[in-house]
Amino acid sequence: MADEASETFRSRRSCLATPGSNPRFLAKAKGLDADQVFLDLEDSVAPIAKVDARKNIVAALNEGGWGSKIRVVRVNDWTTEWTYADVIEVVSGAGANLDCIMLPKVQTAEQVVALDLLLTQLEKVHGLEPGRIGIEAQIENALGLTNVNAIAQASPRVETIIFGPADFMASINMKSLVVGEQPPGYDVGDAYHYILMQILMAARAHGKQAIDGPYLQIKDVDGFRRVAGRSAALGFDGKWVLHPDQIAAANEVYSPRQDDYDHAENILDAYDHFTSAAGGARGAVMLGDEMIDEASRKMALVISAKGRAAGLTRTDVWQPPTD
Repeated sequence: MADEASETFRSRRSCLATPGSNPRFLAKAKGLDADQVFLDLEDSVAPIAKVDARKNIVAALNEGGWGSKIRVVRVNDWTTEWTYADVIEVVSGAGANLDCIMLPKVQTAEQVVALDLLLTQLEKVHGLEPGRIGIEAQIENALGLTNVNAIAQASPRVETIIFGPADFMASINMKSLVVGEQPPGYDVGDAYHYILMQILMAARAHGKQAIDGPYLQIKDVDGFRRVAGRSAALGFDGKWVLHPDQIAAANEVYSPRQDDYDHAENILDAYDHFTSAAGGARGAVMLGDEMIDEASRKMALVISAKGRAAGLTRTDVWQPPTD
């Protein structure tokens, strides 16, 4: 169900951007502690370098060494002349070693459907499991945000909805050149709150993950933590990282605190016990000084799932009463 937290979703706390035109960066990304690496064919690659970048990416995927990282390739958007060839060459050359295709500047559900159809044909031709390659949809302009609910449900392949702040700021004529920070003059609240919440609601309504976009001041790790903390507090699952120094901060910010993780697991254990026949088949009980019920269980599932995906282990285990 869309309102139930998945206990097996893939962790995407840190999503590392890596230009496909730089073999050295591709090799280095394999050894970094990011949950996901996306190999880029779009904005970080010059037009004259895109064809060779495809070959670099195929080679890097096939060489292996990615460990448990989610392997994603960002292709160019459908308004360009490169998209279809990006998808065909990458999937034909390394589809078995690819987890998702990221589609930038998504404006309509039909653009996702088009990518789905192309992926299905390629999977059939190359003997890949149909539907295995996921889609990550990046929202980067006003039209995309207007259609985000339809985009989120356009294909079962859609795994994430991503906020692309730089292009979005340009698309709405936002008065700022600093990506990720509040625009000058916006001194109360968060100028991105509406955008983030729209993306989050569409993602959660259809069981997808929500990913925040990059913070371009790559040497300001404290600033990264501050901005990441806002989307993490709303419930976002992770954020793009553009530099290795941002990875540890993202992994920390988008992981539950140890105390919260322990408490969530204890809520689940206690609720499971007290709603059973052995525990009295009660629907609402006290856990210490806190009353817990079915709503508490659902909230705990969210924290538990994120903690497990982040590799946390319990330091405090609840025990049922013996009397």
